[in-house]
Amino acid sequence: MDMSVFDLFKIGIGPSSSHTVGPMVAARRFLIEAGPLDDVVAVESALYGSLALTGVGHGTDKAVILGLMGETPQDINPDLVDAKLAEVEERKEIKLLGAKAVPFTAATGLIFHMNETLPEHPNGMSFTLKRADGSTVHKVFYSVGGGFIRAEGESAATDKGPAAAIPYPFDTMADLLAHGEASGKTIPQMLRANELAKIDEAKLDAGLDRIWHVMRGCIAHGLETAGQLPGGLKVKRRAADLWRQAKGGDRANDLPHDALNGVSLYAMAVNEENAAGGRVVTAPTNGAAGIIPAVLKYYAEDCKPLDPVTGVRNFLLTAAAIGMLCKRNASISGAEVGCQGEVGVACAMAAAGLVAALGGSNAQIENAAEIGIEHHLGMTCDPIGGLVQIPCIERNGMGAVKAITAASLSLKGDGTHFVSLDEVIETMRQTGADMQAKYKETSLGGLAIHVVTVNHAAC
Repeated sequence: MDMSVFDLFKIGIGPSSSHTVGPMVAARRFLIEAGPLDDVVAVESALYGSLALTGVGHGTDKAVILGLMGETPQDINPDLVDAKLAEVEERKEIKLLGAKAVPFTAATGLIFHMNETLPEHPNGMSFTLKRADGSTVHKVFYSVGGGFIRAEGESAATDKGPAAAIPYPFDTMADLLAHGEASGKTIPQMLRANELAKIDEAKLDAGLDRIWHVMRGCIAHGLETAGQLPGGLKVKRRAADLWRQAKGGDRANDLPHDALNGVSLYAMAVNEENAAGGRVVTAPTNGAAGIIPAVLKYYAEDCKPLDPVTGVRNFLLTAAAIGMLCKRNASISGAEVGCQGEVGVACAMAAAGLVAALGGSNAQIENAAEIGIEHHLGMTCDPIGGLVQIPCIERNGMGAVKAITAASLSLKGDGTHFVSLDEVIETMRQTGADMQAKYKETSLGGLAIHVVTVNHAAC
């Protein structure tokens, strides 16, 4: 499979990889591929399915405008987003790719097709340019989860051109295990070898270290930032206050299991940052971005590793392998398979990564990942008010604890287990296919309709 660790871990902004990061990338790509912009007189974008139904709550409208302006998720300063959008509305024009100005407002340039879904994926969007001579350029894109996008008719295999030759090609965990048996190498060693077929070692390690740096910074900022999350639900940020309580010495309300309380708070801190539109790492999605950083911090600080730098790199490489398998053989899109494909996959990635960092065998790594997904099967994606807040933030806290539990169970065994990772991934795919659309990031079912909310779109 032609996928890299840096495809699974993308540095960007919240609140959603599929609804924010993907549409921003798609809008910019559309303009780059459209050709010269000198004679463009108008631009329009239409959102379909889940992108339309929960797009406002997930920041899709803002992301499209920013992408048309030429911004990228990895480079934009989250603190400047509101000012950039306000300038567009004030001037009633947008500078395409930062250069060509055309008339534009969000009200006239964005169309939400709430009752229409495009054929290739629930997260569909289209872009149209009009030129001075009356001709148009029109293209459809799909945001397929985790910040990945595809143009209409473009297969996953052709997303990035021909696959690079790698020493350990794999499409299933069975492939990886067979390579390991034949070569005597661990999963992180094989993933490292695959990456080194594409980039040099210094660049690989610098990239992995950068991911961990951004993750740590996200946790730290989330643990010190209080206040209210945007969007209209008036959700209070809790991680910072709970962290102060945990560090303040008041043990009156502690339970015997509260040693893991910090892990939950790390994850919640990240997802509060995500909900606020802050800088996060897609891991493998923004809605599940807190789980892997939380478990990584637990490893680096609480497990007291002798070589934390190598351990963190092995963690990320192994986690990426699990994410690749899930994306390849099922989905990491909540709009396609529900939250089992986001929180469930992130839990599996974190569990496998932790086992690898602690020196577990390939069989134990597989076992941990399988446990992580198995106990999220059937989880719906039903965000209240279309916002990535409730139940998303707490789900990350719970998912991080589950990942550590899965790793512990695996490490205490010899790797023997009844259900294979490949089987549970296929089960997740089938479960997602059977799941009604109202439970897949549309906010038309589940908690989203059983809790009275304000109209967030008007806030």
